[in-house]
Amino acid sequence: MNAHEIDYHIYGEEMQYVEIELDPQEAVVAEAGSFMMMDTDIKMDTIFGDGSNQDTSVLGKIFSAGKRMLTGESLFMTAFLNIGSNKRKVSFASPYPGKILPIDLSEKNGKFICQKDAFLCAAKGVSVGIEFSRKLGRGLFGGEGFIMQKLEGDGMAFVHAGGTMAKKVLAAGEVLKVDTGCIVGFSQTINYDVEFVGGIKNTVFGGEGLFFATLRGPGTVYIQSLPFSRLAGRVLASVPKGGKDRGEGSLLGGLGDLLDGDNRF
Repeated sequence: MNAHEIDYHIYGEEMQYVEIELDPQEAVVAEAGSFMMMDTDIKMDTIFGDGSNQDTSVLGKIFSAGKRMLTGESLFMTAFLNIGSNKRKVSFASPYPGKILPIDLSEKNGKFICQKDAFLCAAKGVSVGIEFSRKLGRGLFGGEGFIMQKLEGDGMAFVHAGGTMAKKVLAAGEVLKVDTGCIVGFSQTINYDVEFVGGIKNTVFGGEGLFFATLRGPGTVYIQSLPFSRLAGRVLASVPKGGKDRGEGSLLGGLGDLLDGDNRF
């Protein structure tokens, strides 16, 4: 195998973390900010790209890291290597409420396509790149769901889904229409495109965006109920403007805060 063989265990329900057990000289690579804790004898090392081509030329490493910039990710990733003589553990946490999905790439014919913000960590040797689209419609109208990452190799990878995750197995020719931001990932046999919602009322008053993704089988699709962009949008919409509370939950607004004792500011 090209990728390191790793053992793992996922803990928690809504705020999960994955604990990975590394044999001596085994390593795992992760996105910056996902690290939670680790045993002694594990060495951290910042690397260009995903670490799958560390034996190539400097130009090759720069090209690999540059592809990650197109997805809005950092040029660097962090590798965690067990330099001890015994098994050691390292853990990575999900960034917001949801589920961690383990992906065995050897069972996905060596490739899995996922949302650009979904990748959490993977065995060293797994390639993390960008899935280029050859269709103009995806590039112009795909929005947050257009730029997809591809995970390639034969090892374990872990992606994160927000909220509740749904798994859909599509038969040949079966079509599933999904909000572009709700896609977590899908197998490489899925045909992915972007479609106009249609209708004047839907376009002007629908509030659900002008386009959605159409996923055509055969293959497996993973859907999340709470995309981070949707969560962030609701949080921003609730931020008090001008330093004043919106008084949500009360018809009296700010006056209601005086009545219920919430008058600290």
